[in-house]
Amino acid sequence: MSTLLEKHIVELLREGDEKAIGLLYEHYGDTLYGVALKVVKNEELAQDVVQESFVKIWKKSHTYDASKAKLFTWLFRITRNAAIDKLRSLSTKSDKEIQIDVSDVYTIGVDGVNPELMDMQKHLGSIEPKYQVVLEALFFQGMTQQEASEELDIPLGTIKSRLKIGLRELKKIYGPAVMIVYCLLQAL
Repeated sequence: MSTLLEKHIVELLREGDEKAIGLLYEHYGDTLYGVALKVVKNEELAQDVVQESFVKIWKKSHTYDASKAKLFTWLFRITRNAAIDKLRSLSTKSDKEIQIDVSDVYTIGVDGVNPELMDMQKHLGSIEPKYQVVLEALFFQGMTQQEASEELDIPLGTIKSRLKIGLRELKKIYGPAVMIVYCLLQAL
């Protein structure tokens, strides 16, 4: 991009002229999408990140300082940070821990959970793949049944059926303790 066009875009941003966003998208949109995609590794999430980035760019346009960074560097940082934030928010959701000691609702002791459940992900391979996918999404990716339905493009009723059958199969391996863990996870 020519420095003249870059200066024009910066001027439009400072003036609060909406044409600036159109020009930014036209000249940088594909590149910023590539930056987001490289970080989040998912096309739909990358599109969300780019959209969120352009909102941030518009809102923070008054903070851009050409003496500190080139326009592209500033845009790159905003997009990259937005992508990292998106990943963090998704991992935070899936990394929630059950705080049994502080819960008023669940009072199961150490004896209530079979230690073999800690390797449940390893034993998922022993059940049919269509059940594995659902259990993986619900247990290890922290999705709700509705989110799994949307993410996997499987009807909600099918998700529920596959969950029930998958748990029945795991119960053959682990015994009734798998149902306790399931109930705890559903409460999140």
